[in-house]
Amino acid sequence: MNYTISQKFFFDAAHTLKREIETDSSRRVHGHTYDAEVFLTGLPDPQTGMVMDLGWVRREVELLRGKLDHHLLDEVAGLGPPTLENLCRFILENLQPRLPTLSAVRVWRASVGDSCTLRL
Repeated sequence: MNYTISQKFFFDAAHTLKREIETDSSRRVHGHTYDAEVFLTGLPDPQTGMVMDLGWVRREVELLRGKLDHHLLDEVAGLGPPTLENLCRFILENLQPRLPTLSAVRVWRASVGDSCTLRL
């Protein structure tokens, strides 16, 4: 039996995006509030009763958040085109070394209803 814990966070960021539809607004610099959630799956440690202490998860998430919050995503090294898919991958790649039980990342923009989930 596995347990999954999660931690939500948000960041505000600007970007541009080359698209085949809705091109005028996407190519101009514009911003969004992005919500994200990271999921960690495993068995609780017999001594602590936790899959992972959420304090550690929050600390790592806050360090990552600093790389994205109030930045122009086009300029974030290692992100690539600032799509929801690339944001999921970027978050996973940045957190997985410190959070080895990371099992999924979800990023969404509530204002327009778009989301992406990356599962391992």
